[in-house]
Amino acid sequence: MEKKRLGIVGCGHLGNIVTDAICQGLLPEYELVGVLGRDEEHARLMAEKGGCQVCHSLEELLDTKPDYVAEMASVQMVKNMAEMVLSHGANLVVLSIGAFADKEFYEKVQKTARSHKTRVHIASGAVGGFDVLRTISLMESVNGRLVRAKMVTEKGPGSLKHSPLFRESLMTDEELAEVFSGSTKDAIAILPTHVNVSVAASLATSGTEHLDFHIFSVPNMTGDDHKITAEGDGLKATVDVYSRVSDIAGWSVVALLQNLVSPIMF
Repeated sequence: MEKKRLGIVGCGHLGNIVTDAICQGLLPEYELVGVLGRDEEHARLMAEKGGCQVCHSLEELLDTKPDYVAEMASVQMVKNMAEMVLSHGANLVVLSIGAFADKEFYEKVQKTARSHKTRVHIASGAVGGFDVLRTISLMESVNGRLVRAKMVTEKGPGSLKHSPLFRESLMTDEELAEVFSGSTKDAIAILPTHVNVSVAASLATSGTEHLDFHIFSVPNMTGDDHKITAEGDGLKATVDVYSRVSDIAGWSVVALLQNLVSPIMF
């Protein structure tokens, strides 16, 4: 069977997880054909490990004729590259789903994918369960109701340091403290590049304006805990994922790529 050609955008820790998975034989149906990253040295090292081409522009990456391009870079990179990737006949795997909080961009990407018969695949990132969340939302919409959706994120105070939510007292607080309460849309206005999980949860449920979103600072906590609840008429589903480090996001891309070529899809 001919292998699928894969390009990677983002040569940091997460991009290396996918490259390592290829090297370890976990993605035997794929051939890594090119990588593109901000840091030239990181890109060179990842390309050497993966046995592929270092690309210095998106055009150069697309010249390698990838079947799939996996993004593990940033919200802005998704906005810069999505339409070009799809219009060149490649499918796009997206980790930085926060880009799709922009409704106009979301609709442009949908239109581009349809017209070129390509697809965008959303990686589950630091949380999962989108299938059951979407199912409950669909059932409610058919009956003319909006699913009730809520997300609670718990983080260590140190991880909030470079955000508008931080205050010095959090570093000495001995009890859990709520630092944000509002909708996903409200959170985007404050934290435009740090709400990928909330945007994913809102797109799977009630939309960015209606998902009830709360962030708590937890003393001495390392990592993140995301708890998403969707409720309907006689229905309730909760997805709760704790991750100490960001590796789960990279591995979610590996799992998605496996699923795309599997004869039995989950």
